[in-house]
Amino acid sequence: MLTLHGFPFSNYHNIVKHALMQKGVPFEEHIVYPNTPEMLAVNPTGKAPAMTTDKGTKLSESSVLVEYLEDAYPEHPLFPADVETRGRVRQLMKVSELYLELSARRLLPSVLGNVEFPQATLDEVKAVLERGARSVTALADFGPYLIGSELTLADIYLRYALSIPKLVGPAKLDWNVMDEVPGLAEWDAMMASTDIAKKIDADLKANTAEFMAYISKPK
Repeated sequence: MLTLHGFPFSNYHNIVKHALMQKGVPFEEHIVYPNTPEMLAVNPTGKAPAMTTDKGTKLSESSVLVEYLEDAYPEHPLFPADVETRGRVRQLMKVSELYLELSARRLLPSVLGNVEFPQATLDEVKAVLERGARSVTALADFGPYLIGSELTLADIYLRYALSIPKLVGPAKLDWNVMDEVPGLAEWDAMMASTDIAKKIDADLKANTAEFMAYISKPK
């Protein structure tokens, strides 16, 4: 059986976990933290998530993992059949990661570890987040999903990419991504209401104390 290696507090882990559950692919979840011997055994970068396929192949990087799932398990596809629409889905996935998740992640130490950043860094991060919000506004249909009436990987990616800007934006930038994109709050509530999302959110909550203990250990 396919094994997903990582931890439920990780939004990138949860992107892949949601895709697996949405597609109905059986899998085992191996809880393991970054840069531990167990993680290094399945991913040489030491990052979560990673995956061991049912043929024993070890893969990593969330975008690679969801693409693999689409190729290996074509039933219940999360990419549209139309190549133009599929391109739009990939575009939103990339915008979600580069302009929302990764930019906000720069400030995560200020929330989890009380690290102070200079105002110039805060201004730079906010400018990138604003560019990401403008891009989602321009690219998304919210009909009711990001692109039309069917859930795609763009929806899954954005849901978990938003977890970091939703955390650091109000706390450190006096900025809330949910107020910046018309229709985003309603879409976010819809996404959170599904059984899959509720399960993933519950697992995240249950993992929080263990993950915080992990990051507090001297490295």
